[in-house]
Amino acid sequence: MAEHDSADASPPAAKVLTVSDGVFHGTRDDRSGRALVDHLTGAGFSVVDHQVTADGADEVAAHLDTMTAGFAGVVVTTGGTGFAPRDQTPEGTLRVIEREAPGLAEAMRLCNPLGRLSRGRAGVRGTAIVLNTPGSTKGCVEQLDAVIDVIPHAVALLTDGNVGH
Repeated sequence: MAEHDSADASPPAAKVLTVSDGVFHGTRDDRSGRALVDHLTGAGFSVVDHQVTADGADEVAAHLDTMTAGFAGVVVTTGGTGFAPRDQTPEGTLRVIEREAPGLAEAMRLCNPLGRLSRGRAGVRGTAIVLNTPGSTKGCVEQLDAVIDVIPHAVALLTDGNVGH
């Protein structure tokens, strides 16, 4: 498999979307969103946006629609992937993505036994990859880490398709 050549290109772009009623209403600290921003930056990504939305499929879909439009890179969500009634990030994500990337979602769930409780999705819209991670600080970073090494290559496939295949 061809690798992303970081010497010839700018850092891959990333965006983070925190999905949390508590963070949205100012009653909870956005630790997981900041952890994702820090982790992506440390891994060589250029984080160009970090937004917060309330839980719910409609809210998630509206934000992802805007965040992925004309964007080439990865959008990582944190929160709303569990079993609580307001955990509807996967449903909102499915309204926006054009194609699922089940291998990414499966790899993310396998990183920790608690990953089996995640309903997170992964998929593509245009030239953007969307990854759902859990709302826990440890869980979101672990799940992102499970796939972060292949994301630059995946974005290159979406944006120019000419990566030596």
